[in-house]
Amino acid sequence: MATEDKNRATAAAILPLVGGAANVSSIAHCMTRLRLGLHDRSLVDDEALKALPAVMGVVEDDTYQIVLGPGTVARVTPEFEQLVEEGRETAPPQAAVSSDDLAAQGAAIKAQQKAKNATPFKLFLRKIANIFVPLIPALIGCGIIAGLNGLLVNLGWLPAVTPALAAMASGFMALIAVFVGYNTAKEFGGTPILGGAVAAIIVFPGVANIDAFGQTLSPGQGGVLGALGAAVLAVYVEKWCRRWVPEALDVLVTPTLTVLISGLATIFGLMYVAGEISSAIGTFADWLLSNGGAGAGFVLGGLFLPLVMLGLHQALIPIHTTLIEQQGYTVLLPILAMAGAGQVGAAMAVYFRLPRNESIRRTIKSALPAGLLGVGEPLIYGVSLPLGRPFITACVGGAFGGGFVGLFNQLGDTVGSTAIGPSGWALFPLLDGNHGLGSTIAIYGAGLLVGYVAGFLATYFFGFSKDLLTEFNVSQDPAPSTVAATGGPHPTSDTDTDTDPGRANGPGSAGPDFPEKAPARV
Repeated sequence: MATEDKNRATAAAILPLVGGAANVSSIAHCMTRLRLGLHDRSLVDDEALKALPAVMGVVEDDTYQIVLGPGTVARVTPEFEQLVEEGRETAPPQAAVSSDDLAAQGAAIKAQQKAKNATPFKLFLRKIANIFVPLIPALIGCGIIAGLNGLLVNLGWLPAVTPALAAMASGFMALIAVFVGYNTAKEFGGTPILGGAVAAIIVFPGVANIDAFGQTLSPGQGGVLGALGAAVLAVYVEKWCRRWVPEALDVLVTPTLTVLISGLATIFGLMYVAGEISSAIGTFADWLLSNGGAGAGFVLGGLFLPLVMLGLHQALIPIHTTLIEQQGYTVLLPILAMAGAGQVGAAMAVYFRLPRNESIRRTIKSALPAGLLGVGEPLIYGVSLPLGRPFITACVGGAFGGGFVGLFNQLGDTVGSTAIGPSGWALFPLLDGNHGLGSTIAIYGAGLLVGYVAGFLATYFFGFSKDLLTEFNVSQDPAPSTVAATGGPHPTSDTDTDTDPGRANGPGSAGPDFPEKAPARV
């Protein structure tokens, strides 16, 4: 009951700070963030939100995103949804609004969002992410069960239970194509169940009786990529049918033609093509890490934080899923997770380099546990990115950690993850490899240590210029009267402009961690 009250209190504290129930147009959540669609962005009190103990930070993208952390966000979101619904039911009737007013308001909101986020490439990546992100909880749960089952089998314990665990771990992966097809059709504007129906052809055992391109098909051939392509094709066929089929026949003809046309194309084309692409992805990943693992790991680990900042990491989700489907684990995620280790090391160096800045040190202390568990937003938006150079040196730490793990892959000790989503210490239960769990855990743990140390040293010695130290190695907690009089806690700077409006304060921060006008320094 105490936990439920805490989650509801968090939701109740957030709601008025985002403009109340009437200002919320949509509610969703991912692994760490509560994502809100808002009618009027100006009604949001960013600083008050950042100061809430449960809020790790805020990010503005296509939606307004409040970082609450894994686990917490899944519990707070239902409470928030209920409060919004209650608020809408009890809200007093509003004055009549003309259709012209509504049209103008909608056009303004749409134009604003398009100007900021609607590049075709980012929209495409967002669609891909929306297809796969809902599958992550099942991937994590089944991945941990698979790891537990492998441990019990290796130890020879509970032989009567391990077959049941194997079924639990493998059942979802055996049908993941169906879920991908369902989500794809939903995301691209079709009927979700038709997308799932067409994708189900890929995993149906009866396809083993069909020959295409001179070879016999096998169940699951093409995997998630084939399911994605089949569902997209089904959406276009369905939309074509909606335009040309008479309304009286639509309920019978449209579903039939959608499944028939896209199903035939899937069996006699997409399964083969997607199967070849999937095999090429697995082969290339194995070749890359076997022949240039250290260099590839260095590059991947060093570039992952910038990819996250740009939203381009979403393009990796289908690749991770394909590797898990093919090999049982993705060899890329443990390498990319080293970026978080570099971030943690950089934050620790900032803590020691700024001994007089109580505000930044408080942010680091409160955000560091989340960083160790792979939740990097508080440290990124609250520490390294606003400072500038520490973000770059954090990438250096990630590069060395990734190079270390990649080197062992090159030497034949494969380190992989059976699911996507977690990183940092939270990835330990999901690790798998080709030389036993003990070896895999040792390599991954050592990689984290390398990332911590490299990020710390790079930041400690190269992360601060003299001007940056002079500016920030002072107390940032002046008296309230000073803040009110100067417009920010650092009265000496009055010409800089804020370069990171989405930055976050750490949990429990009483106010901004940086001068209101402080720019990112490089």
